[in-house]
Amino acid sequence: MTDRPRATGGDPALARLGGASLLVVGGAGFVGGNLVRMALEAGCARVVIVDNFLSSERSLVPNDPRVRLVEGSIADAAVLGRLADDFDYVFHLATYHGNQSSIADPIADHDNNLVTTLKLYEHLKGRARLKKVVYAASGCTLAPHTFEQAQATQEDGPVPFDLDSPYQISKVVGEFYSVYYWRQHRLPTVRARFQNVYGPGEVLGAGQWRGTPATVWRNVTPAFVYRALKQQPLTVENEGRASRDFIFVEDIVRGLALCALEGRAGDVYNLASGRETTILELAQTVNRLAGNQAPLAFAPRREWDHAGRRFGSTDKAKRMLGFEARVGLEEGLQRTIGWTRANLAFIESCMDRHKVHLENPKAAR
Repeated sequence: MTDRPRATGGDPALARLGGASLLVVGGAGFVGGNLVRMALEAGCARVVIVDNFLSSERSLVPNDPRVRLVEGSIADAAVLGRLADDFDYVFHLATYHGNQSSIADPIADHDNNLVTTLKLYEHLKGRARLKKVVYAASGCTLAPHTFEQAQATQEDGPVPFDLDSPYQISKVVGEFYSVYYWRQHRLPTVRARFQNVYGPGEVLGAGQWRGTPATVWRNVTPAFVYRALKQQPLTVENEGRASRDFIFVEDIVRGLALCALEGRAGDVYNLASGRETTILELAQTVNRLAGNQAPLAFAPRREWDHAGRRFGSTDKAKRMLGFEARVGLEEGLQRTIGWTRANLAFIESCMDRHKVHLENPKAAR
């Protein structure tokens, strides 16, 4: 990769991690990689990354003497056995990415989303030095299924039973375990409930084939940005009526740091922008900023996806953590487009690895 994402280690929240020892599970991935880079810039003393490179790349691990890489799954007893017990903070960001991959292979989702969490918590319980364990939760699990006027999703609302994918199920069960291990074992877990994160460092096609084209195309924002830069039509489903809360990755990293520093053990906080953007608006903005003249391509709604319109409430995180998203959508997209343009060769090398699967999915099973 020619240009690593720009980090802002001078942020006061990250600066408070200076001198700390961190364990980042999934630390080579999109969010984890940005967290590691920003923590190092802030003066973090030591970072141990655990990653099995299922959806990430080895080349994204920083070449820094303070970084130690442990390759493998956190569910592996041998991997856990290689970890010392002297961490100040643990960030559990590993996941089986994401809805469509989990629908294609629910067992892999269970193994990589839920077994990982349970085994990590069993390993960490009783560690006296540990100040906080931050669990990356999913904002889609509590959002009502509606295409009518959306209301900001609160942290403490009821958990629905009609979830759309094994990914959503495993992420919410991970929250249940986070609360249980705090109450039963006093493991100081804090749940950081992500909205739709985007930004520099999300590499289309990173990692191993996971059964569906979502291995390559992943989230909507990097897919739109790539296609816009290639002057290709952006595919908008269901007339682009669905909406999401898009939050820039540097804001997420600041939010994670604040969850670790200020979050109350056993509690949950939305990391959200609080702004609702429809997929149609996103597509139009990306095309404008990237100078893409290709017309939009419209497709039917995906049968499995009932998410509709949603965005997250910011009240609790602002009141209790002092967290607010700083980077607006237009600025964030401009920076993401610039980073993607500078790294097209690296991104396309990752995408090309999966060409045989994309061209003949049945043969790839």
